[in-house]
Amino acid sequence: MTATSSPTPGSRRPSAAELSDSASSFTLRMSVIGCETDIALDRTRDRHGRTVHPAAAEAARSRRDTAAVEAYRTHLAPHAEALLDVARLVLDELPPAQHLAGWQAVLDVLHATTAKIRRICERPAAPGSEEERAQHAALWPHLTVWADHGYIASDLAGQREGGQHQRSPLTDEERQMWTEMAVAAQRRGALELIESWYAADGQPITLAYLVEDDESIVVALRGDPGAPGWQVIGHYEHEYEAGRDLPAPVPPGVLRPDLSRHNRPAPAPEESLQDLLRDVVDGRSAGDVSNALLGAVQRGYAAGPMVRLQELVETGAQFAGALETVQGRQVAGRLSALGRQIEFLTREVHEAAEDLGATVAVLPPHRTPVARVRPRPSVDTSPPVPPPLAGMPVRHR
Repeated sequence: MTATSSPTPGSRRPSAAELSDSASSFTLRMSVIGCETDIALDRTRDRHGRTVHPAAAEAARSRRDTAAVEAYRTHLAPHAEALLDVARLVLDELPPAQHLAGWQAVLDVLHATTAKIRRICERPAAPGSEEERAQHAALWPHLTVWADHGYIASDLAGQREGGQHQRSPLTDEERQMWTEMAVAAQRRGALELIESWYAADGQPITLAYLVEDDESIVVALRGDPGAPGWQVIGHYEHEYEAGRDLPAPVPPGVLRPDLSRHNRPAPAPEESLQDLLRDVVDGRSAGDVSNALLGAVQRGYAAGPMVRLQELVETGAQFAGALETVQGRQVAGRLSALGRQIEFLTREVHEAAEDLGATVAVLPPHRTPVARVRPRPSVDTSPPVPPPLAGMPVRHR
């Protein structure tokens, strides 16, 4: 396999958009490969997540590695270096912003990764051999660098055609007038935020419905809508018109920069809340129920659902704080407080479970079961429809 190829003399060079599409196609294909591999690996585990068929798991990873190499050869190999060249040119032309140093570091890593892939692929092993499988396994970490971070090069190349600036900016007088209208609407609860992104200069842009006399118009805000100092920079009849006029969005950030979507650690074994609840219902002795409750609050590698819930809430607090907005910090504070409450409840459940186990009791015999023959559900029986979620926001036009 040839990792990269130069255009033949006289051939048409791919446009920036085509180069961007090549990376996007590779990323999409890697996502599909990842989903297929997850399904295959799930079949090798028991219901608690423990691998019980290691040979099948290894075969699934080998198929994943081979499919990833083929995806790179098909979509990205002919264009990787040209894409990085265009991305660097666009990066040099962007206005100064806090995120540019990070993007430059990503492009440097992608460049080194591309060179490493090329060197490995210049010495192909015999098809179907053990050496080829080892080669594909060695390529997998480098291919996932492109799958995880290639979107930055792709987005930069896509900006080659423009879209970094507002096409029809307001005058100073218009900006002040519309900002005053929007601030007044916000005070009376008539400014509904609908979408947000960051422009290339690192400034946040938010679309909102401004409601006046039972009619709404789309306005674009620059700055944090939860803090003083934001301004209206445009007004539009609908979101599509706003999207054509406003600066294009740049890729949003990540909560934890060192994590890889394609190289997650194996899931820790855990019992589901439904399994624990079933253990309680099926239990006959206090010890049975005590064990189920202790399983819910177990800590460590195979943590229980209550501990996982606390971890989820605290991670959500980290995310809300990382938004660096006034509302985000307020929500982060609420979630942190909830995390502490869950921690307190977890300790209380643990103590109550131990006390229950210490009773050394069983259910009295007069709690007899009701014997009945239950008909099997029909093959075409559909599961019950879940109730609608309460509190879901409704978008008004």
